[in-house]
Amino acid sequence: MEMNQYLEVFIEESKEHLQSCNEKLLELEKNPTDLSIVNEIFRSAHTLKGMSATMGYEDLANLTHQMENVLDAIRNEKLTVTAEILDVVFASVDDLEEMVFSIAEGGDGKKDVSKVVEMLKQIENGETVTADTNTALAPQHLMQSIGSYDDYENAVIQQSMEQGFTPYELTITLRTDCLLKAARVFMVFEILEQAGEVIKSVPSVELLEEEKFDHEFTVALVTKESSEDLINKVMKVSEIEDVIVRQIDLDHVSTAVSEISTGEQHETPEKQEVEQVKEEVKTAAKQVAATSSKTIRVNIERLDILMNLFEELVIDRGRLEQISRDLNNSELNETVERMSRISGDLQNIILNMRMVPVETVFNRFPRMIRQLAKDLNKKIHLDIVGAETELDRTVIDEIGDPLVHLLRNAIDHGIEMPEERVRNGKSEEGHVVLSAYHSGNHVFIEIEDDGAGINRERVLKKALDRGVVTEQLAATLTDKQVYELIFSSGFSTADKISDISGRGVGLDVVKSTIESLGGTVSVDAKEGKGSLFSIQLPLTLSIISVMLVELSNEKYAIPLSSIIETAVIKKEDILQAHNQKVIDFRGKIVPLVFLSEIFEVPCANEDEDFVSLIIVRKGEKMAALVVDSFIGQQEIVLKTLGNYLNSVFAISGATILGDGQVALIVDCNALIK
Repeated sequence: MEMNQYLEVFIEESKEHLQSCNEKLLELEKNPTDLSIVNEIFRSAHTLKGMSATMGYEDLANLTHQMENVLDAIRNEKLTVTAEILDVVFASVDDLEEMVFSIAEGGDGKKDVSKVVEMLKQIENGETVTADTNTALAPQHLMQSIGSYDDYENAVIQQSMEQGFTPYELTITLRTDCLLKAARVFMVFEILEQAGEVIKSVPSVELLEEEKFDHEFTVALVTKESSEDLINKVMKVSEIEDVIVRQIDLDHVSTAVSEISTGEQHETPEKQEVEQVKEEVKTAAKQVAATSSKTIRVNIERLDILMNLFEELVIDRGRLEQISRDLNNSELNETVERMSRISGDLQNIILNMRMVPVETVFNRFPRMIRQLAKDLNKKIHLDIVGAETELDRTVIDEIGDPLVHLLRNAIDHGIEMPEERVRNGKSEEGHVVLSAYHSGNHVFIEIEDDGAGINRERVLKKALDRGVVTEQLAATLTDKQVYELIFSSGFSTADKISDISGRGVGLDVVKSTIESLGGTVSVDAKEGKGSLFSIQLPLTLSIISVMLVELSNEKYAIPLSSIIETAVIKKEDILQAHNQKVIDFRGKIVPLVFLSEIFEVPCANEDEDFVSLIIVRKGEKMAALVVDSFIGQQEIVLKTLGNYLNSVFAISGATILGDGQVALIVDCNALIK
């Protein structure tokens, strides 16, 4: 049988079953006696085993088969659910996910799963998983090499490499007679911080501080210094026995949670069982076909092609409207108006087809939070609100990594240790709320925690030390403006580096990612009470509403999402403050930005007594853009400028207008300092 035609369906359905397993396992952890949950996990595992065997993925089928045996023993009450059993089953699901993603990327889905299978067999036989066998699930600090980076850390390393930095792993060995191990570790980190940016350490900083390691630890670092210089600097610290430096090769970095050592392959499921499963899969497929005939799976590339074709239609629609106005023919006007209405409805349908619930991003976080809470010895409860809220697929693809970092940040540095929370009159369990909701043409995603909040004085002190603000400016800043400083490049309020996150380390990358999507991110906090990070995103990125303006003979488009209002003022109303022209806008001092100077366009209205302004906002900051004249509001298709022009200041793209002219789209975020 030719299986390639079913590959796409297999991958999609496998991902759905694995996600269901993850969610139900988290429920089972809270309700270990609820056998109905075990039955649901068993059904997902059973279906996945059948599909894998049918498609010929033996390692997948082997592992799922053994996991199914353990679940069967639990549902038949031969085994009782324990934390140790759940840890092994979670690890099994991790391996299954890794194999499915390997298949999705064109791989063969092979992986040595003998150690995990062996542990599952031990559990099935009622044996206790021994410490020796459990090395497959050992925390990363038992490995010499870090070997595992999450998506966000990979992104930071890649960005650093593009900017000329080199990523290294340094394995540092202390002498066996070293008395003050934590002090030596601190001195090493001081040196490495001056040499570059520390991405991760294994063991974690907490364990290093508490001297809960033998005599060896590994640090991932991006720097412009050579490996020889790093070795020489670190070796100057007394009681350091050895330093090994390896350059990180992202092509060979595993993003798996655990590393499984090689071992012998186990036998595939019995042929008879495979045939039986094939029949079950066929029967299930017929049932699904009978009940779900109202929905079909469509390759996202087809939707992208449809969107591109419609974008061309929008451009032609604008051209027709222009011709219709010029000719002023009543019949033509009527036809064009009707076509505009129909194409507007078509546009809404196509945009809705591309909409994806944020649940597709949110549903991987409960499992991540569970693991982080375990690693940090914290108790954390995650609430997800509004997971059904929909966003354009292009935005969904980019939003995952920033949210991962903000959540890790909240858990590592926001939520306190249980004993500290009790001392402060809080419950032992920290509370994190991840919510999403629509408002106008935007979606808001908020991450709120009831942790320690942000210390205003520490933020200001760091900002002054780093030269981010001056003494005079610092005295005038509100609390919210001070908190916004943590998004500055390279800014950190963390006293020590953590392998989970650092409050502020990488938040500038989060901010730039959100802004590249046309969104904004802000933070509010109360010290001792908690923090709230709020992300505002546009519903879609491809077709946007803009205000068209004119500078001399050139046309520019300013996104309506950035505009507060338009205004025409007298020239004598322009004031001067700190060598900057400003206006008084509803009691606020707003600086003027002359677009003719920014884009080096000759000013056409120098002799006129009035000035046309567009007031735009980025977070709490505002600016007044000075233009020659307003043309009007229009829906346009956003086109990128390509690789050769990707660094043009304050221009985010271009569009073709109805008269065939090209209008550049102004990036208001870049203009507001």
